[in-house]
Amino acid sequence: MSLKTGRMGFMTNHSELGEFLRVRRAALQPEDVGLLNYGIRRVPGLRREELAMLAGVSSTYYTRLEQGQSANASEAVIDAIARALNLNTDERAHLFNLARPVASKRRTSARADKARPGTLRLIQSMPNTPAIVLGRRSEVLAWNRLGHRLVAGHLDFDAPSSPATRPNMTRLLFLDPHTRELYTRWREEATRAVSSLRLVAGRSNDDAELASLVGELTMNSEEFAKLWARHPVENCMSGLKYLHHPEVGDLELHFEVLTPPDESGHRILMYAADPGLPAAEALQLLASAQPVADLEADRPLGSRPL
Repeated sequence: MSLKTGRMGFMTNHSELGEFLRVRRAALQPEDVGLLNYGIRRVPGLRREELAMLAGVSSTYYTRLEQGQSANASEAVIDAIARALNLNTDERAHLFNLARPVASKRRTSARADKARPGTLRLIQSMPNTPAIVLGRRSEVLAWNRLGHRLVAGHLDFDAPSSPATRPNMTRLLFLDPHTRELYTRWREEATRAVSSLRLVAGRSNDDAELASLVGELTMNSEEFAKLWARHPVENCMSGLKYLHHPEVGDLELHFEVLTPPDESGHRILMYAADPGLPAAEALQLLASAQPVADLEADRPLGSRPL
């Protein structure tokens, strides 16, 4: 699987658009869209001419779209293709992002990102609710104490404060053994992470940091490369996460993602347990327990393990 990049290593939306269309077309069978299937097919899924017919465009024009040779498809054409491909709401939005002319895209700022002071005050005011502030590429901009202990207690609490040491949740998920062991349904979590990153890639035409992250994960994780090639797309705003925490055991937690009404691309990820269930008691225990690093610091110097 190769990472499609343009000049200066940036991912290009034209190549991403063609790849997305090919993957989605290959996933459809003729019977899925009311067509008769005649004979043996040399390649899986619908033929280009079949998809073009369903969308009401010429086969030549659709072929040019898949080959990245048509940059300014009309909204009506993209909408017709989305219907022909049976795309859901998130996939349709992703298709429009990929097909949108480059000139209309807002360039990604090169300034170092950081959480807003008000966001920091908000998450710190909720000591019993795990909360993490994520940047647009799933980098951790901040977390409160319980959020840190829940998902990355083996890392330095202050790591998000500097871009040089800032953790990235997707990188941790695929390349960090501790994080991998944390999720009892790792495959589900990995698909969710790649689906979210795909949405970001569709909105970011010239994001060098995002291209670097995708390239690093593609080179170092075969599982990421395979998932990325499937083009999963989902705006994951809520759901369940299943964890096995090294200190408090199994946890089934609800998560909600809040998005500030600005153009920062920041997200606030928060976790909660159903009251009265073991997960709620485990979170309370985790919140009240003193971190291992603090316990070591409190010991007399001569009693600390070497």
